[in-house]
Amino acid sequence: MPVLHNRISNEELKARMLAETEPRTTVSFYKYFHINEPQAFRDALYKQFEPLKVFGRIYIAHEGINAQASVPESQFEAFKETLFNAAPELNGVRLNIAVDDDGKSFWVLRMKVRNQIVADGIDDPNFNPANVGKYLKADEVNQMIDDPETVFVDMRNHYEYEVGHFQDAIEVPSDTFREQLPMALDMLKDNKDKNIVMYCTGGIRCEKASAYMLHNGFRNVFHVEGGIIEYARKAKEQNLPLKFIGKNFVFDERLGERITEDVIAHCHQCGKACDVHTNCKNDGCHLLFIQCEDCAVKHDGCCSEACVTEHHLPEEEQRALRAGRENGIKIFNKSKDHPLRKHREDWRKERDAADNL
Repeated sequence: MPVLHNRISNEELKARMLAETEPRTTVSFYKYFHINEPQAFRDALYKQFEPLKVFGRIYIAHEGINAQASVPESQFEAFKETLFNAAPELNGVRLNIAVDDDGKSFWVLRMKVRNQIVADGIDDPNFNPANVGKYLKADEVNQMIDDPETVFVDMRNHYEYEVGHFQDAIEVPSDTFREQLPMALDMLKDNKDKNIVMYCTGGIRCEKASAYMLHNGFRNVFHVEGGIIEYARKAKEQNLPLKFIGKNFVFDERLGERITEDVIAHCHQCGKACDVHTNCKNDGCHLLFIQCEDCAVKHDGCCSEACVTEHHLPEEEQRALRAGRENGIKIFNKSKDHPLRKHREDWRKERDAADNL
């Protein structure tokens, strides 16, 4: 029986990817459609993608597929043919090509079966995720963004919104899509007669969110076709003004695609203009936060002095400290008692004081 998962260390796989000379294309796609046997579907697709040297992160569930992938340029047409033939519903599925891509986004193929491709927390049996809002192409997005009767709603996490968003878009301040859906309903309850435009990175979250808004009585609901990735690509192709400013956060090694040169975020340690996300170098932390070059040097890539100290301990002592410590995915603003919060509050006070002079 063939091996249907990777058995080589991450370090070796990453080294192999970095040694490659052939350019790669980073692509994302999703499709809501019913899959009878997700595990069998996953295994069959894995066996076809693996020889093509496709890397990436692909989730499969009864409700469909959600994927981010890196494909060698010479295999891209074979990749498309394989994907389009995997199921009738995938024939011609939209592929979002990365707009700011060095080809180093992934180094291994991970395909997992999940309960949902987007965890939404919806338990209403009458909800139909296929009843979605109207798609908006790039030129239509630009037309609607200047309409005072239109509200743009960002359906991404707070740390994504922080580094880039559509002009005047509403942030739904949450770390999870599951929390955002009821929050969006509450925030928009007085705008049911307005045009509601929802957007996200590649379209998968805002498409489901648009269906949820329609399900809850909103009438004029739209969503950006292909999300920020497709909007930016089409706007640049058509020489349209870019209404999304800053960076588009992405969930791979790049941690961001540059859309415009605007830097709208700030270093979480000193307050300097910066939109570079990084993970704390302390293996016992790995907090995701924004850090400028100066602070990266000053704090040795760590988020706090406590993490700097732990990062430089002998490996045995680090492992002993990590033993039994809960260390899931941590993002700045989730860890409310983290020392990094004090840095940010201090520079905000200094900035506000300077603005009032």
